Amino acid sequence: MRGWMFAAALLVAAPMGQAMAQDADAGQRVFNQCRACHTINQGGRNGVGPNLHGVVGRAMASVQGFNYSPAFRAKSAEIGEWEDTELRPYLDNPQAYVPGTRMVFQGFRGNQQQLSDVIAFLRQNGPQRN
Repeated sequence: MRGWMFAAALLVAAPMGQAMAQDADAGQRVFNQCRACHTINQGGRNGVGPNLHGVVGRAMASVQGFNYSPAFRAKSAEIGEWEDTELRPYLDNPQAYVPGTRMVFQGFRGNQQQLSDVIAFLRQNGPQRN
């Protein structure tokens, strides 16, 4: 009984915002729901949404030839580059993070594992950074 209580105490004490293990292969499967609007291949075309190759570390609203919403352009001036700290809240609930965005995806709505996995997949599909 004591071992069980200790394990339970560790689970409760673990920080809620703690980074989860990222699985790019699982992220590729999660990304399948994004493919209706986005491409991920280098040099790929824009669709309803911009091509996402190299999105991690890229300046927001910077894909040539894509018509970003005024709300998204305003947010990009405020934020700068796409990093985990911006991708995570945006992909969790795009309309809350950028009110007025044209992105219709409802977001992952708190599914931290899917968020971590899809961000790992996005990171993998761009220039390798240190």
